[in-house]
Amino acid sequence: MIPAAFDYYRPKGMDEVIALLQEHGDDARVMAGGHSLIPMMKLRMAEVPHLIDLQDIDGLSDISVDQGRITIGAMVTQHDLINHDGLTAAAPILREAALQIADPQVRYMGTVGGNVANGDPGNDMPGLMQCLDAQIHLIGPDGERTVAARDYYEAAYMTDREDDEVLVSVSMDTPQGGYAYEKQKRKIGDYATAAAAVQIVKVGGSVKSASVAMTNLSDVPVWSEAACDALVGTACDAAAVKSAVAAMLGDIDPAEDNRGPVAFKRHVAGIILTRAIERAWSRA
Repeated sequence: MIPAAFDYYRPKGMDEVIALLQEHGDDARVMAGGHSLIPMMKLRMAEVPHLIDLQDIDGLSDISVDQGRITIGAMVTQHDLINHDGLTAAAPILREAALQIADPQVRYMGTVGGNVANGDPGNDMPGLMQCLDAQIHLIGPDGERTVAARDYYEAAYMTDREDDEVLVSVSMDTPQGGYAYEKQKRKIGDYATAAAAVQIVKVGGSVKSASVAMTNLSDVPVWSEAACDALVGTACDAAAVKSAVAAMLGDIDPAEDNRGPVAFKRHVAGIILTRAIERAWSRA
């Protein structure tokens, strides 16, 4: 289908972006890679009279790995994540997750900012950012502010970002220990039926710390503190993994759709998390 008519803007600076958002209010939307917004516009599921493209804003495509801190600009693509050697060395889970997003054509254009910003419960990056305890950096008319990824998502397509704010980057401490991103989907390019991001730090044969986040199993990504607690202090044996899975299943709230009924999704979630924990532990 063809989208409804809209005005297209390609500003050169963030001040101009903010001014356009203030001028047009709810009628304006910011576009990063466009792989979520443009299909919705074509299907007439979203009408955007004023479309603001961020491609010409300097600095939004930068990746920084410095003194134990990682910063990723909003316009960094999944392809960039996959091919940045320094980022892969510092946080290999980012590359592992990005390789499982859609297909190469989408990864060349799909951006971290777009994937994180819009609150789509099926996107891979939100849960991953929660697992890594990332900070989300926003700019608006009142200046800059930072929101923890674990606090950013409120409901499906509803986030803490105000309509006149723009997500400009995400940052996190360099993750430690073993990692895994596991995903089950029906076919290449599909959203996950269930996905799990896991980081585990191992000291003296036991779990010192753990972080577990799940994707597309509620209307928001789910960072499961209970699953983390079930692993800490254990040898990550079968009993501990089973307890972590049970804790996670208590935190999610999947809905029936064309990827299967609720019981099936919960079953898949348990299998995916078990695999992710076991692989992260093997790398710890």
